[in-house]
Amino acid sequence: MGKAGRIACIFTPYVLTIASLICLILVGLGNTNKDSSTLNNLYFFRADTSGFKNVTASSTLNDIAVEAGRLNEKVGDQLLNELKSAELNLTLNDFYDIGLWNYCTGNKTDGNFKTTFCSNRQSAFWFDPVSVWHLNSTSANSTQILPDNLQKALTVYRNVAKWMFLAYIIAFLSTAAELIVGIFAICSRWGSCATSIVSAIAFGFTLAASITSTALFAVLAGTFDTVLKVYNIKGSVGTNMLATTWLAVVFALGAVLFWLLSSCCCSGRSPYHGDRRGRRVTAEKAPYTYERVGSPYMGGPQTGPTVPGHNVPLQNMKGQAYEPFRHV
Repeated sequence: MGKAGRIACIFTPYVLTIASLICLILVGLGNTNKDSSTLNNLYFFRADTSGFKNVTASSTLNDIAVEAGRLNEKVGDQLLNELKSAELNLTLNDFYDIGLWNYCTGNKTDGNFKTTFCSNRQSAFWFDPVSVWHLNSTSANSTQILPDNLQKALTVYRNVAKWMFLAYIIAFLSTAAELIVGIFAICSRWGSCATSIVSAIAFGFTLAASITSTALFAVLAGTFDTVLKVYNIKGSVGTNMLATTWLAVVFALGAVLFWLLSSCCCSGRSPYHGDRRGRRVTAEKAPYTYERVGSPYMGGPQTGPTVPGHNVPLQNMKGQAYEPFRHV
């Protein structure tokens, strides 16, 4: 019963660990396969450029140029020209989704987004709109093309993306290690203690990665909406991806708590395990037992030697002394 109880005790944290690992895998696989509608809906950030592509009337373009010029005439006009050039050269698509490893792009029809291309996977990936949108056709650098606010946001994004990527990788590896170490938790509470340490590491990096990605892409989306709104370019965060990464946090937290609980309870030791004293069983008095009689025996005078401290006569039986008992 000891081992069976131990297995039942660690079942819950083991399942929670598996659930957290699955969520982390989905975060890593999100936005990596153009043919998978499920994975295509898992992205951190989306830049919707279809609004600018749909602007074809010269009067509307002039209005955009005037509005952009109010912010920064030189940068606004140059960015507008670069965007128009990218559209004419068919290098500007309708939307761009950003994942952990790469970006995907495609067409937008009647409000539906259809992914047609995903870039190669790259560690510590960050999305550079100047390079991806081919906005350097005039050999100008990104500092000259993009407004200052957007350029600063992209610089922060590029630097933080390295840490975010590393945090997700460590979270994934430590969660996988948690499953392996958790096997030894079946044997004893020491195994649960070791698993709790690994689980705490996995939870810490999963939480850190989730906080970083949420804050980073929320700021990036807000900057896109503020700076590029005049160009009808919108930025938004991927709620499905953020929900998945925070589910991983919730499952990881539950696993930590239950691993700690299994370290204190359900030792897995059999009640008969240990020294011989654990095997002793207290039995009820049988219906027919013997008790030592009082002294003097049968109310008569005490004769013969006695047992020291008991005052019970010893009877001589064939040269051997014995202490009389009565049958009860």
